[in-house]
Amino acid sequence: MTTRTETRSPAPHVADSHDVIRVRGARVNNLADVDVELPKRRLTVFTGISGSGKSSLVFGTIAAESQRMINETYSAFLQGFMPTLARPDVDLLDGLTTAIIVDQERMGANARSTVGTATDTGALLRILFSRLGQPHIGSPQAFSFNVASISGAGAVTMERGGRAVKERRDFAVVGGMCPRCEGMGSVTDFDRSQLYDDSKSLAEGALTIPGYSMDGWYGRIFMGSGFLDPDKPIRDYSKRELDNLLYREPTKVKVDNVNVTYEGLIPRIQKSFLSKDREAMQPHIRAFVDRAVTFTTCPECGGTRLSEAARSSKIDGISIADASAMQISDLAEWVRGLDKPGVAPLLTALSDTLDSFVEIGLGYLSLDRPAGTLSGGEAQRTKMIRHLGSSLTDVTYVFDEPTIGLHPHDIERMNNLLLRLRDKGNTVLVVEHKPETIAIADHVVDLGPGAGTAGGTICFEGSVESLRTSDTLTGRHLDDRAALKDSVRTATGALEVRGANAHNLRDVDVDIPLGVLVAVTGVAGSGKSSLINGSVSGSDGVVTVDQGAIRGSRRSNPATYTGLLDPIRKAFAKANGVKPALFSANSEGACPSCNGAGVVYLDLAMMAGVATTCEECEGKRFQSSVLEHRLGGRDISEVLGMSVAEAERFFGEGEARTPAAHKILRRLDDVGLGYLSLGQPLTTLSGGERQRLKLATHMGDKGGVYILDEPTTGLHLADVEHLLALLDRLVDSGKSVIVIEHHQAVMAHADWIIDLGPGAGHDGGKVVFEGTPADLVAARSTLTGEHLAAYVGATAG
Repeated sequence: MTTRTETRSPAPHVADSHDVIRVRGARVNNLADVDVELPKRRLTVFTGISGSGKSSLVFGTIAAESQRMINETYSAFLQGFMPTLARPDVDLLDGLTTAIIVDQERMGANARSTVGTATDTGALLRILFSRLGQPHIGSPQAFSFNVASISGAGAVTMERGGRAVKERRDFAVVGGMCPRCEGMGSVTDFDRSQLYDDSKSLAEGALTIPGYSMDGWYGRIFMGSGFLDPDKPIRDYSKRELDNLLYREPTKVKVDNVNVTYEGLIPRIQKSFLSKDREAMQPHIRAFVDRAVTFTTCPECGGTRLSEAARSSKIDGISIADASAMQISDLAEWVRGLDKPGVAPLLTALSDTLDSFVEIGLGYLSLDRPAGTLSGGEAQRTKMIRHLGSSLTDVTYVFDEPTIGLHPHDIERMNNLLLRLRDKGNTVLVVEHKPETIAIADHVVDLGPGAGTAGGTICFEGSVESLRTSDTLTGRHLDDRAALKDSVRTATGALEVRGANAHNLRDVDVDIPLGVLVAVTGVAGSGKSSLINGSVSGSDGVVTVDQGAIRGSRRSNPATYTGLLDPIRKAFAKANGVKPALFSANSEGACPSCNGAGVVYLDLAMMAGVATTCEECEGKRFQSSVLEHRLGGRDISEVLGMSVAEAERFFGEGEARTPAAHKILRRLDDVGLGYLSLGQPLTTLSGGERQRLKLATHMGDKGGVYILDEPTTGLHLADVEHLLALLDRLVDSGKSVIVIEHHQAVMAHADWIIDLGPGAGHDGGKVVFEGTPADLVAARSTLTGEHLAAYVGATAG
């Protein structure tokens, strides 16, 4: 007799039930009590117009809480050294995993930071040369341009056997820093006429350096140091006095009964201004440095930053300076060709990292490239390098528009990388506007319907196919394709570029037509920015709107950044018969309790600081007496609370009519920022909003040629139409517009295309096509031509 046992599938383990990230009641920035469930181990793309709340949900809520909870696992002592993160304003976050954030923030603003130092590839290369380089010169730090060589000797006193014993000790540190340029690669020469007016004395305000007024602290130190005569014109200084003014080493002095350090102008400027990367400087500091300082390649190290000893040690005839200057794709080949079993693990690790650069489309960079010169897209992909070979699984990767700065040809490569990360069992969250990346999503979350206060809700959740048929803004525009123009404008002249050879350009000669819309295209690293920034930017009458970050504190807002607050303050002052400074929250009108911040910050050491609304001004930032003054029936805090569109109407007519303010507001509305409030802190704006704010500010500049570096960054498909209309208005008003761009809609809309390539790095640097978009599509002779033909073919078919 046989017995039959029924085979039932076992019940799922409770540990396998946590397969979603649950968000309930998210209210960060403009999110309106958002509830959403995101599938784990899938690729979720977040869409929606700029300012709709995508970053607030992904970065400000999910990633921020994951990071905060990980930080809380460390001891209170360690947390004191970490950035303090407040808990996001959300009711419930469940199912979170460790978040790795790969954002668009530019890489280190430090002038010493290079691609090699930022990715640890430089560290591996230094170890390799310290083991295999001939002649052997020392440890890995002997190849580091950040370590100076030092030696010294002296007596040291030690306790031994209950009595003090003196011994002589010598020490030496062998570093790789070039002693002449101190590892910077360039030496500086100062134009003294830009530092001071030698016909004046210090007391008369001779110093012309930003921040060095005689009323300020620096001025008081120079006046009261005793080294200089404050009433003598600088041209009458003795040699010793001039040396004290310019070069004196740090010396302790007493000024106004306070112990301070006196230091000459030139070392002080080198420490305070020149230690930063030029891109990270405030605009007025950058203008001063450009006027006063000339940078020339260090004659001793030839710009390699390394000492003679570090350059003398070689592997198969290649020094570490040669290796760092190689294009990474070539360096990867060289490393693969080294047959040294003794350092095999090191060679494997180095090869894998270098191959990741090539795979991600950055093989055209070199390790000695300064990190501050990378574009936002290049910086983001460089940060991805360390995650590509990672063995971690069940991690949440968060990307902020990873396709920025990528040619359509490269987007496919990026998509494959995102899918690879997902297929290893990770949750991948991507904020993105490009339809090519939205198309590969397993799950789409669309936020909107509008921007700012009109956004912050979930309009759609589901598959890409369902999104196409949904009636959301993203769904309606997902298959939008711009058609080629029937007729193109005729150039009114040409800007001649001859023999351009910056970076990888090969003596390029090109005529850039004026009076039309010109698109400069080509794969990432083909030489577009080198051509335009190296040969056109900086000329007279050229206005450049680049991708550099807007710098501003939480006190900065669109009104202060665009200069809008000046005419508003003057209008209030005139209407009320008082002085304009009363209407500044950073000046006389500020609430004394919160100093015009509107909130009071309480620092809780390693715990997250707490910001509470100021009880005295109720968050309005101004003294109550200031709020009694009105213009058109509104006080200054109500005006700062208005949206751009509302303020444009307010200052355009009636009692409050202020033409200067209205002009700036109209420009802000033109670039699609009508929903922003005038007093919204700059720190809360999204990347796309910041770039358009910068564009609106520069639209008032006097100049005949506008250069825009990827203006579609951060723009929703629906907003691209507004951008094209804005570019048309600029050209029709008599301006010449040059756009460095990868977006096919902008290429199709251009009057003239200059395509660089054919590849990146030393495979690029040549003009491979000049002509109209229609000719480029007809020829299909370049990668850009093929992709543009496929793009416009969607409408033709």
